[in-house]
Amino acid sequence: MQQFSFKNRIAFNYIVTTALLIFVVFAVIYTIVQLSVYSHINSDISIEVAHHLKEIEVSNDSFHLTHEDEWKEREHNTVDVNPVFIQFLDKNGKLIQKSPNLKKLNLIFNSHFEDNELFDTNLLDNKIRQIQVPIISQNKKVGYLLIAMSLEGASVVLQNLSEILIIAYPLILIILFLIARFIAGRSIKPISAIIATSNIITTDNLKSRIELPRKKDELHVLSKTINNLLDRIETAVEREKQFTSDASHELRTPLTVIKGTLEVLVRKPRSPEEYQEKINFCVAEVDRLNHLADQLLLLARFENQKQSLKLNRLYLNGVILDVLSRYSSSIKAKEIQIVTNFSQDFYIKTDTYLFSIIINNLISNAVKYSNTSSKLTINISKGINKIECSIVDSGIGIDSKDVEKVFNSFFRSDSTDHPEIKGTGLGLSIVKKLCALLAVDIHISSQKDIGTSVILSLYEEDLK
Repeated sequence: MQQFSFKNRIAFNYIVTTALLIFVVFAVIYTIVQLSVYSHINSDISIEVAHHLKEIEVSNDSFHLTHEDEWKEREHNTVDVNPVFIQFLDKNGKLIQKSPNLKKLNLIFNSHFEDNELFDTNLLDNKIRQIQVPIISQNKKVGYLLIAMSLEGASVVLQNLSEILIIAYPLILIILFLIARFIAGRSIKPISAIIATSNIITTDNLKSRIELPRKKDELHVLSKTINNLLDRIETAVEREKQFTSDASHELRTPLTVIKGTLEVLVRKPRSPEEYQEKINFCVAEVDRLNHLADQLLLLARFENQKQSLKLNRLYLNGVILDVLSRYSSSIKAKEIQIVTNFSQDFYIKTDTYLFSIIINNLISNAVKYSNTSSKLTINISKGINKIECSIVDSGIGIDSKDVEKVFNSFFRSDSTDHPEIKGTGLGLSIVKKLCALLAVDIHISSQKDIGTSVILSLYEEDLK
């Protein structure tokens, strides 16, 4: 079974609600008209009762009309639009007098209804409304006054009204459905634009955007949200393409060097010293390739920030001292002066393995880019609701225009100026992802040829 379109579903839901509302309104209208018609008839009957009770004279156990001839000559000898029928009965229910318009017919006394109660009955095939009023003499019923009024006029009015409402009901719903469908179609026009734009978006075409509706309603917000999503997707895809390109280049370089070196070796016989030199060179390139692969795997591992964390109480001072010990040979070779300012023992609650990678990469960079006989200062201090750890080197520094780019994968500032400093450009990218994962703020400031300062901020609520 084919489902309704979204436009038709909106119109259908609107019509269902409107149909119920119109049904209630029509029912109320019919009830009001019916009550109004019966109210007028009841009022006319009450007037007739009061009027005819004045025209009788009661004596002892009987009654009679005071002006019977005049009474017969009045309007009751004709059939009006809503004729009034009058009939007098004695206490035994015997007919005493009736209006001429009844002709050979009689009003039937109905004992099932109480005195002075209005009720509907029939006079032949005509519907009438009747009342039975007792005639009282000395607290005794001496007879009854029966007054009835034809309901033909009221029935015609109510019948016509019901026919009009029954015919108008489906017509109104059909017209409202068409109008609602038209309005719904105009209202969801931006959705059609969203569908059309989505159909032309591919991995090779991420530039298309949805035209924002003029009215700043929910559809405007939806369109803007989708456009923002497309912006993020485009950025992510471009970054992924750049990452793949850079990774391919970085992997190809050592492989090319290794291949070229081995091709040189096999061209002609070499001395053992030359073989050893070239083999050691290839081993160094293989080590570089392994390091690059490890970095790429580490970066891919933490690309998904849903990584499960193993939070433990970590001795921050000890982590820093362990990393410094690991790079002691490089520090000694470059004669770097290490200054540690730890005013007290600092403990944090974090993932020990991931946080150790952060500290390792930052100190590794600080040592790698520090000048010979320079100073490397590490400070830990307690601020307002946070602990701050700063790593400050006196190295080659970073140009101000490149500071914001250092967290990008494979980016290396002024790498061509210092070819002797090897690296993959992935260390700070990994640090940035891990900081985001551990809710650690990281800030880098640097000046070229002066040095670089990295500040880690661990907030109090993250330490509990």
